[in-house]
Amino acid sequence: MKPTTRILCLALASLQSLAAAVTISEINGNKYISPYSGQSLTDITGLLIAKGPNGIWIRSTTPDNDVATSEAVYVFSSTVGANLAVGDVVSLDAKVAEYRSANTYIYLTELTTPKNVKVLSKGNPVVPLVIGQDTLSPPTVQYTSLDGGDVYAVPNAVANLSAVNPVLKPAEYGLDFWESLSGELVTVKKPTAALRPTSYRDTWVFGDYAVTGKNAHGTLTMSDKDSNPEAVLIGAPLDGTKNPTTTKMGDLLEDITGIVQNTFGFYTILPLTALKVTTPASSAAPATTLQSLGNCKGITVGDYNVENMAPTSSHVPKAAAHIVNFLKTPDLMFIQEIQDNSGATDNGIVDANATLTALVTAIKNLSGIVYEYADIDPVSNQDGGAPGGNIRVAYLYRPEVLSLYNVNPGSSTEGTQVLDGPALSLNPGRVEPGSTAWSATRKPLAAQWKAKGGKKPFFTVNVHFSSKGGGTSLHGDVRPPINGVVDRRIEQANVTGSFIAQILAKDPSARIISAGDFNEFAFVKPMTQFSAISGLVDLDDVVSTPLPERYTYTYDMNAQALDHMLVSPALASSKTTKYEHLHLNSWAPDASVVSDHDPSVALLNVCGC
Repeated sequence: MKPTTRILCLALASLQSLAAAVTISEINGNKYISPYSGQSLTDITGLLIAKGPNGIWIRSTTPDNDVATSEAVYVFSSTVGANLAVGDVVSLDAKVAEYRSANTYIYLTELTTPKNVKVLSKGNPVVPLVIGQDTLSPPTVQYTSLDGGDVYAVPNAVANLSAVNPVLKPAEYGLDFWESLSGELVTVKKPTAALRPTSYRDTWVFGDYAVTGKNAHGTLTMSDKDSNPEAVLIGAPLDGTKNPTTTKMGDLLEDITGIVQNTFGFYTILPLTALKVTTPASSAAPATTLQSLGNCKGITVGDYNVENMAPTSSHVPKAAAHIVNFLKTPDLMFIQEIQDNSGATDNGIVDANATLTALVTAIKNLSGIVYEYADIDPVSNQDGGAPGGNIRVAYLYRPEVLSLYNVNPGSSTEGTQVLDGPALSLNPGRVEPGSTAWSATRKPLAAQWKAKGGKKPFFTVNVHFSSKGGGTSLHGDVRPPINGVVDRRIEQANVTGSFIAQILAKDPSARIISAGDFNEFAFVKPMTQFSAISGLVDLDDVVSTPLPERYTYTYDMNAQALDHMLVSPALASSKTTKYEHLHLNSWAPDASVVSDHDPSVALLNVCGC
């Protein structure tokens, strides 16, 4: 071989070696899917920054200056870390893979089947990146560029991150931000627990960086087009310890250091060790300030989803205590999730008189106040909820203050009609129970009432729309995320709203209250459409409740409102109208939770002209 040929061959071999030595940031790339996915690479070099039971995380020793490319990656192998220590600089050969455990999750870029693992040096310093100081601050409003500016936009599921694979813009979009740190060791300074832990002891938190939607209790409430992507889930500790189960909304925690990883559908920080509470938040919620006048000039109206209540439910006396001590025994109660007399036993029983009597008796025992109740039994297993439970909506009312007007109750399959007057043909009566909108869903219960001193009756519609089952994660691959059963709730809003509109068409000054578990947010299409069709106004808007204080429920990273009370223009325009949310369950530690919903109370003048 000629010397020049030998030199050329050596040069080509050197170039091939350099080409194989891809950096970790190049492996991750600036998108969700690695440009090297499926390829086997050699001589990948990195600093070992953390170890877990099924692998290690390594950080590039030759970082770039692109905030969109993570400098760290997960090496999946239960044996690779056996003879390695944090602080080792290692080189290895591996295959680049994209992994997810469900087809609606975002892929995790990882290295698999590592071989030829070499320790290049030991005892190197490992310094975590402080979120918001060594990194950008997390975006506070938008999740991805594929949501069109609204994570709850309809239609859902018009794109997938994995298919579009957009270039990451971590300064603009929350999921892009967390993806740009995938595999990195980070620290969240001065974290706050957003909610109670999940059943897996995972806890949503946010740090001392900028946030939006912060409520008076110190955590985050969602609002129109802002569902708080700055929050992150804290998962199982890497050292085998366990996170506490008693963490609650607003607790202040020790600084959290751990690895950013997409796990089970969420961007998660896997902490090096268990969470520790430094300053517990108060769980003491104040009682309502609203007091009934005992006549039509000022009746109190409560709304409470009592979560699958049966006669033998242990939370019957606890819910009664809430109604007595915190809601102050409202004159009228909208109740949801009353089960039949046999609870969740599928035996054909649909009557709930024992359940309602148990609740009424528990209230009487605490207060001496005797409620009467009104409900309509459903057809067995046609209203959703636990099989055999036959949940339904119901009313409790104080007969010394108000009564049903011209009582004429309907059956489970009869729909009440709006007659001239206006009046209801059946009182109480269900709203279009035969409509396909209510398949396997609770049917609304309409009623007409006469309050003490009132010149004409007022109307109510108690609702419990279909739940969000089948939805996908805000952190998911599907964009916008699937808002479970949203189309059915839109149908239900149309049916219920149209029924109410008939009353207002006959009497624009009618006093109407619709309340309950709408299973939807005020700014999403089912609710905006319900308001537009019915002509009712959300009481939060009427009394100008601050946006961060509008919540009755907690889920994932957000305090949120699924329960609403809306009123007709005559009630909305009254200067005496008042409304309060009572955070009896959202603030409570898990052991003290009575229902998964918070109740609300209003003060309304229903006298009429």
